[in-house]
Amino acid sequence: MSWIEQIAPTIATALGGPLAGLAVDAVSKAIGVDPKDVQDTINSGKLSAEQIVSIQQAELTLKTKAQEMGLDFEQLAVTDRKSARDMQMSVKSWIPPILAIGITIGFFGIMYGMMSGHFQSSEALMMLIGSLGTAWTGVISFYFGSSASSQAKDQLLHQSTPVAK
Repeated sequence: MSWIEQIAPTIATALGGPLAGLAVDAVSKAIGVDPKDVQDTINSGKLSAEQIVSIQQAELTLKTKAQEMGLDFEQLAVTDRKSARDMQMSVKSWIPPILAIGITIGFFGIMYGMMSGHFQSSEALMMLIGSLGTAWTGVISFYFGSSASSQAKDQLLHQSTPVAK
């Protein structure tokens, strides 16, 4: 789980779904960066304590706004992935599998290169690995489902009362 998911789960979910613009705007205003720099700022993980508090406040504001609008960000993200899967089943495009393979090879190739000493760590490489890691999570969610639905199912099972036989 990334640090943004820990401090601002609603924002993290919105960033990965069809309402990413709303989340980017909230984070941009909260930490005082241009909207186009939000993803790089999040991936860098180099935020001040004040910026982290501001993101947490933006999280609360976004939750309130979502409730007022009747939005469920996780459900929207699930629906978005489902529609993409449905489209892929009907169109059978070769682009999603090629992108998935490229992202996977790139992510693990760079990880291997860093661990084996072939690449020297740099800020640009850290941003690249963060972006590829995020993209790889999307690939896994697309092909195998998200862990959020599994977590919800586990939570429901945990809260349920066993039926005696």
